[in-house]
Amino acid sequence: MLYRLEVENFASIWERQSVDLRVGTGVDDDGGRLAPIWKGANERAPKVVALFGANASGKSNALKAISFVAWFITKSFSASRGSPMPYDRFNHHDTFNKPTRFAIQFGGTENIECIADPDAKQCAYFYEFVLDGRDKNVIFSEKLYYRPSESARKLKLFERSQDGTVTATRAFDLADYQPALRKILRQDASVVATLAQLDHPYSVALWNAAQSINTNILVERVDNSERDVIRFYAERSDLIDALNREIERIDLGIQNFEIRLGADGPVALFHHQGLAVPMPLFYESHGTRQFIKIFPLLWSTLQAGGIAIVDELDTAIHPLILPEIVRWFYDPVRNPKNAQLWMSCHNASLLSDFSKEEVLFCEKGSDGQTRIFGLRDINVQRRDNFHKKYLGGAYGAVPVIG
Repeated sequence: MLYRLEVENFASIWERQSVDLRVGTGVDDDGGRLAPIWKGANERAPKVVALFGANASGKSNALKAISFVAWFITKSFSASRGSPMPYDRFNHHDTFNKPTRFAIQFGGTENIECIADPDAKQCAYFYEFVLDGRDKNVIFSEKLYYRPSESARKLKLFERSQDGTVTATRAFDLADYQPALRKILRQDASVVATLAQLDHPYSVALWNAAQSINTNILVERVDNSERDVIRFYAERSDLIDALNREIERIDLGIQNFEIRLGADGPVALFHHQGLAVPMPLFYESHGTRQFIKIFPLLWSTLQAGGIAIVDELDTAIHPLILPEIVRWFYDPVRNPKNAQLWMSCHNASLLSDFSKEEVLFCEKGSDGQTRIFGLRDINVQRRDNFHKKYLGGAYGAVPVIG
């Protein structure tokens, strides 16, 4: 579970913004909203994180930061040598030559040899990387620490210095991989992504964890077309079955959904009550098409664990269906591995469905900088009407008109 994020000089974020989701033992868990930040931890974090704010306030950029970290860990090595990394610094003369920094804290298996054991002991991990201010394609530093149960402080696993030298401790077990790493490590590729190509156990585990971050944020500016989504359904009959179960529960006006093979590949058809023949996807409403498109992302995350990152989840989806989607992540049967949902939305009525630990606000100042803060950072009571107070401007992060 991801429970802390730090971002600096990225997109609309200039000064360091920190999101710390940790919740102490004194907070009651209302309806399964919280989960331990790692197995056995006393501190917890919300399973659902919702970002609210005006248009262009930086909500998407906050989510894009997590998506970019996942890209960096999983795809920076496979990207073409010298190709621009898919990110932008803050758009100001003072920041163009300043470094960009990302740091995350998450829970993971304490002993990498026990990674396949679902009951293995877990602990906190700390991962950070800094991109050079003079050249966007140069990694200035990269480091991974952890805090095993017998230690009162965090311990180094590996560190990468500005000249590309990688030092590691015995726990990271890099000795047999150093010669190959020195040959293939590039200044524009992460150590983790590089070592994963060499089947280094720790790096493969981290690579797999980052792969479990499913997002609709266009880090590489490549959208998945509806045709690609239908192919994804066609390859997974269990996904079709799962979608049809939800269609029965959520009134989309559809009886069931099926895939047939057409002249140009798989075709999605929708059976409606009272209609003689099934309807192809392009006849369905925008809301239905959005639901069909986003469902595989949510379903895959709930099945395998990890993080679902959905920008503007409320776009074209009925406001009564949105709380139902959120509840999937609270349900221990649907979400047995404590997967997280990070989402942005504009539908302020959803605030009535969240606790204060689940809500983040994004606000952009007159200088163009995004500031991120939590609802719990404000003096609010749990019985407050968050929806009404937010629209009344009590929390900020609302459009200013006039």
